[in-house]
Amino acid sequence: MKFVLAPDKFKGSLTGFEICDALESGLRKVFPDAEIIHLPLADGGDGTIDVVRYYLKADIVKASVNDPLFRPLEASYLYSATTNTAFIEMAEASGLKVLQEDEKNCMQTTTLGTGELITDAIDKGAKEIILGIGGSATNDAGMGMATALGFRFLDEHRKALSPVGANLLHVSRIDTSEVIPKLNDVLFKVACDVTNPFYGPHGAAHIYARQKGASEEEIELLDEGLRSFAKILKDQCKVDVQNIAGAGAAGGLGAAASVYLKAQLASGIELIKELAQFDVNIMEADWIITGEGKLDDQTLSGKALQGILNSAKDKGIPVAAFCGAIDISETTAKKLGLAYTIAISKDMPNLEAALKASYKNLEAAAEDFAKSLK
Repeated sequence: MKFVLAPDKFKGSLTGFEICDALESGLRKVFPDAEIIHLPLADGGDGTIDVVRYYLKADIVKASVNDPLFRPLEASYLYSATTNTAFIEMAEASGLKVLQEDEKNCMQTTTLGTGELITDAIDKGAKEIILGIGGSATNDAGMGMATALGFRFLDEHRKALSPVGANLLHVSRIDTSEVIPKLNDVLFKVACDVTNPFYGPHGAAHIYARQKGASEEEIELLDEGLRSFAKILKDQCKVDVQNIAGAGAAGGLGAAASVYLKAQLASGIELIKELAQFDVNIMEADWIITGEGKLDDQTLSGKALQGILNSAKDKGIPVAAFCGAIDISETTAKKLGLAYTIAISKDMPNLEAALKASYKNLEAAAEDFAKSLK
């Protein structure tokens, strides 16, 4: 028997690595000689950096950069000298998580620090950079990131502008004369799980700026700035960013990555699957076993489980889902492509008890599942 273990985390309880260990322990009680492959996954959210590190066999690198409000910050990213690949989470340098609640102000925040992490990785020899763009504190359309790479954003008097959201309206020209030469030698991939356009009612400002500290009046100004900036990009860079799905991600960084970095925008799970060589490793598997904290309608909207089901369906491999809780019917689960589902907390008196017993319950559930296959 060949089992591929491909769980996401159980939030607040077990990491994907711990889930793999528990599942293997249970399976081996029934199939001691089975081939069992650990392929923990993540969808770009919490825990992604640990999963990426596992596949890249990368080191944590620290760099001094600017935070969203131009203050000094030590931020980290992953770098593998073996493969010359870096993994950068923009949230480490330019995310809401590095600001206090009363500091959120996407009129004045910048992605400069994210660009500085990119330049640091390029200086170390990176030939491929994977950029995660969730959790941003910014709406500068990636001007900050681009500034760190040598782009300059000029007003009508040819004066360089500070790369913040409030200045989008004032950009009249992009100067590329000082862009770092090595930029063209790097392949960029961007983990982007939203499809918002650059501007408009579903764009970067209207959908995300409020949670980044913008007032209703500022949201209108930011949207107006994005519209104006899109015209500059269309005229000068010959790219209509409004037609790029995900251009509005991270306050317009999706567009910036596409235009300045020539990046491919892909879902987080698809990029992780690529790192894990998922489609190769599942060949000839008898079962793929995954895990989610909670299986509900939201789980199936393009995240880790959907990515697994897509690959499994292509190869005709049944998928079993071991979950903390299940909030969909067995019929729905079967329609989605799940051949086996189990809620490991179903007999627990409360959530606290369920979380404490997760490992043991998961191990027991895996043993029961294995017995059912005998």
